[in-house]
Amino acid sequence: MAGNELIKIDDIKSRIFTIRGMQVMLDIDLAEFYQVETRIINQVVKRNKERFPQSFNFILTNQELSNLKSQFVISSWGGRRTNPYAFTEAGVAMLSAVLRSSIAIKMSVLIIEAFVAMRHFISENAAIFQRLSTVEVKQIEADKKFDIIFKAMENDQLIPKQGVLFEGQVFDAHKFVSDIVRSAEKSIILIDNYVDDTVLTLFSKRKHGVVLKILTKNLSKQLQLDTQKFNGQFPPAEIKEFNHSHDRFMIIDDRDLYHFGASLKDLGKKWFGFSKMDIEVTKMLARI
Repeated sequence: MAGNELIKIDDIKSRIFTIRGMQVMLDIDLAEFYQVETRIINQVVKRNKERFPQSFNFILTNQELSNLKSQFVISSWGGRRTNPYAFTEAGVAMLSAVLRSSIAIKMSVLIIEAFVAMRHFISENAAIFQRLSTVEVKQIEADKKFDIIFKAMENDQLIPKQGVLFEGQVFDAHKFVSDIVRSAEKSIILIDNYVDDTVLTLFSKRKHGVVLKILTKNLSKQLQLDTQKFNGQFPPAEIKEFNHSHDRFMIIDDRDLYHFGASLKDLGKKWFGFSKMDIEVTKMLARI
């Protein structure tokens, strides 16, 4: 085979794509090789529908075309109103028979050879492609996880699930609880028997529209007065008496449950542990 034919085969191979698990060529590329307009190829197919079953050619869906454009930069795809036809190896052979031109016949021989070469290449390297595919899937999964982490970091939402804060870590403790408060999108429920104005201040940092309910053992006159002042400046908080809990809990969006070893008013004063509990909160919500 002459050198220019080898170049043509290499050029043809670069125009063979894998769509729906089959190696195909697009009508626009075949038209270029056959030296006819794309509309001529499409007219021939429409006039000979019985010769072109779906295993021979098919029209690309919008998603398939979008996927192809995202992988290959080809300017000649622009400007057409309809999605291109894709032709399998059998479809190319049938197309050359229908067109009946000497150029079509000659080019079809080269195109079929290119299909065969591509098929051999894929067959000989199947194991490598399988490993690459597995690596690619794992990379996509990893990228998704990193995206979640980076978005969380941008929104200050990387909240530890458990740990201990020690005496004197006042700022760390307040920032930790503030981050939990900021993470709420719909609602916050605090269960704490010792609430005062410093606890209310923590909830001034919640997002707009987040409903706040506080359940505490002793609804003193001072707490009622502090709550009244708080509600006058910030989105209101609902405070109710509740004497059924010994521990401290915070429920975020009726989904995430945090347990605290100390009242929020004592943050950073003494050692205390915290944990995000991996349990269903429905039963707790039903009893509140």
